[in-house]
Amino acid sequence: MNMNILFIGDIVGKPGMDMAAMWIPSLEKKYRADLVIVNAENTADGKGCTEKEGQVLFNLGAHVLTGGNHTWDKFQSQDYLKAEKRAIRPMNYPKGAYGNGYTIVETKKGKAAVLNLQGRTFMAAIDCPFRTAEWILKRIAQETKVIFIDFHAEATAEKLALANFVDGTASVMVGTHTHIQTADERIFPKGLGYITDTGMTGPYDSVIGMKTEAAVNRFLFQTPQKYQTATDQNHLCGIFAKVDITTGKTVEIERILIPAFDTNVPVE
Repeated sequence: MNMNILFIGDIVGKPGMDMAAMWIPSLEKKYRADLVIVNAENTADGKGCTEKEGQVLFNLGAHVLTGGNHTWDKFQSQDYLKAEKRAIRPMNYPKGAYGNGYTIVETKKGKAAVLNLQGRTFMAAIDCPFRTAEWILKRIAQETKVIFIDFHAEATAEKLALANFVDGTASVMVGTHTHIQTADERIFPKGLGYITDTGMTGPYDSVIGMKTEAAVNRFLFQTPQKYQTATDQNHLCGIFAKVDITTGKTVEIERILIPAFDTNVPVE
């Protein structure tokens, strides 16, 4: 028997939430999803996820919300982590940080675990994601063989390294954070379904979700600029994976991009 897993990549602000509302129910039906996971760390106007956005996503059919470095940007997000066990954050934050790093979900096909980790290359120097994965995966394996990892990281090398490290002990590992979808979805030798980055759900007439002018000025002047979520050219990105519940291995993986990019735009 296989478990069907649908993951929606980094939702950014209202444009991303609108795309989620438009597509998650139909995608859940199309893929007959037993487990729906959403990266929600940018849902509150690009900075964190509050109860407001979380409830909308759960009402749409999400079972688990994952996070990342922006999870902490609003104090309301931290309050939400205390109260909502289905909203998790990277497990390798130092001891005492609010929230849980993984959760076990009861589906109609049995138990599944969702683990959230964060990278350290070009990011905050938090606890080691490799050592964290090493000990927690052994603990989770006592409850279920179906284990999904959202690895929120900047460097492709770090993502690939962790994928090789957990191949055989996790079912699926998806990369998030860069907001740029990669075309390298595959199944590793020991059964790990993998993609380096699932991409962003939100406005693509932007710089990874931020209004272009402010983003460009950050690089031109090397000074802080006000973050403003862009609004146009919205797309949804994600991944579908089918996992054998007996072995915990991925047997099918598919990248999702809605709508596809128009590559035939005339040059002026």
